[in-house]
Amino acid sequence: MMTNSEIVVAVDLGASSGRVIAAELLPNRIQLSDVHRFENAPVPIGSRLHWNIHGLWQQIETGLGLAASEYGDRIESVGVDTWGVDYVLLDRNLDMVGPAFCYRDARTQGMMKRAFERISQSDIFAESGIQFMEINTLYQLFSMHVQESPLLDIAEHFLMIPDFINWLLAGVLTNEYTNASTTQMLHPTSGTWSPRILDALQIPKHIFKPLVQPSTSLGHVRAPIRTRTGLDSKVQVIAPATHDTGSAVIAVPANEFASDRPNWCYISSGTWSLMGVELAKPILSEACFKLNFTNEGGANGSVRLLKNIAGLWPYQQCRASWQRKGITYDWRQLEKMAGNAKPLQTLFDLDHRMFLAPSDMLQAMCDYAQRTGQPEPADDGAIARAALESLALRYRVCLEWLEELLGYRLETIHIVGGGVQNQLLCQMTADACQRPVIAGPVEATALGNIVSQMVALGKFANIAEGRRWMRTMSDIATYEPMRSSAWDQAAERLTKYNAISNLW
Repeated sequence: MMTNSEIVVAVDLGASSGRVIAAELLPNRIQLSDVHRFENAPVPIGSRLHWNIHGLWQQIETGLGLAASEYGDRIESVGVDTWGVDYVLLDRNLDMVGPAFCYRDARTQGMMKRAFERISQSDIFAESGIQFMEINTLYQLFSMHVQESPLLDIAEHFLMIPDFINWLLAGVLTNEYTNASTTQMLHPTSGTWSPRILDALQIPKHIFKPLVQPSTSLGHVRAPIRTRTGLDSKVQVIAPATHDTGSAVIAVPANEFASDRPNWCYISSGTWSLMGVELAKPILSEACFKLNFTNEGGANGSVRLLKNIAGLWPYQQCRASWQRKGITYDWRQLEKMAGNAKPLQTLFDLDHRMFLAPSDMLQAMCDYAQRTGQPEPADDGAIARAALESLALRYRVCLEWLEELLGYRLETIHIVGGGVQNQLLCQMTADACQRPVIAGPVEATALGNIVSQMVALGKFANIAEGRRWMRTMSDIATYEPMRSSAWDQAAERLTKYNAISNLW
């Protein structure tokens, strides 16, 4: 066990914010301390949408410098996790080749259909086990080939966002397994890059790096970084589950790890929601293919059978639209407004492409309501409530699909991540799904990152031991379902609206 003098640092980058967090293992809990928080948002450049990767690196160095100033030589290691699918390319001189494109960039539109002309959809699923989404790395890279971009010709190294940051920190070129699994280019059982997919879409195989597993030490922080931040020479760079959902699932306060028959599912709730189960091996059935579920890699060879759901993105973007109009709501105020609004009036298919990246989310919701014959929400509170209720109903559908794939009933839903702070959504989820919801911890992604590092450092024997510590976190709450036929009726209505919107 770590003594109270040792500190582990997690760099946790989400699609809307980033943070540097210090962790200390106390006798009865893991103590987290915010070191540095910052915003993260894609930047429109010409017709493209990029991540401000240079600004993110500056913020990370700032956070590490603040951590070094606060904790000095108590820091043992640093680990990085981020969202999935996005990447950086380097040339033979280790210079960046082009920008870090944002997955919401429009360049992938229509690319799945064009890819299926070269390799069938069923073959791609058999070779990857991954859900079909236009944002996937596979279609991002394929779009570069289709559009005759010279960048792939110049590229020598493919690094996902956390791999890129790890390279900056430790100087090692690797691809970490859990994030690599989100690309739709990794074989689901061999755990290696799929030459069949890469060859079919003419993506150069030589750019991909050796895969490393979570809890792998990549060496010590490089000397130039130590000079700029003040970190001690002993500080290791440890790859956690670098995909943020992979880390978040590690922090689920469950009683088991990667069993053959789990009785619980999870929702990693943030800008995206990822809902699924943790299994010992992938499910590659025809039903899984047709339901468009994904088998992403998890820690210790586990599999996260899940579905990506729009999550709180539409809700967040409503707030952004109001802010552009000069109306500022904080999150608690918006939740209270939603709680006071009339329930289950207007419902949205939040996974419809019109909600992916509209210029004005409020207008997109009004358009959806009009085109499906629903009343437009009466006021701002009604809009906020409709977004949350629609998300809860999407969880209900996803739960039904999970149980269909597994062949049995799941008894409990664990929600982890920032979304657990929205108590109204947690209760809506329990009501819509008719399952108890165990919500927390809030900082699941950072905690899973930290557990991975502690396993590498020998401070935890395994993930199961880390989960025992998760169950001691003070921010875990339980929401019991309240039966209401209104949710059943709403689910039927939303199914009809989805059928209409699928025709657009």
